[in-house]
Amino acid sequence: YADDQVGSAVRNVHAQCNEALKRYVKLAPVIDGVEGTYSKPESAGALAKDPAAVKFTGNLPPQGRPAGGMLRHKGWQALEARLPSLGAKQNAALLAPAELEVE
Repeated sequence: YADDQVGSAVRNVHAQCNEALKRYVKLAPVIDGVEGTYSKPESAGALAKDPAAVKFTGNLPPQGRPAGGMLRHKGWQALEARLPSLGAKQNAALLAPAELEVE
């Protein structure tokens, strides 16, 4: 397929994924700052105490935690997840069924 055909199909998939995320999950940045500016880990609020919430890259000191750095990615956290309930006969472990084409 040509690049424009692939791009057209992907845009539709991305739009549907975005719609599903907005419907079922409330997302928020880990650090709500301007990318490209200096930020401190404390900007992550309550998440600042979680070592997995802020990832340092670049020229790190040999010991200790840096005081801050250039915000390259805000990160994302799920504040809320509102998934639809399953029917009594639905298997929660089944993510997608197998497909068999009958010829």
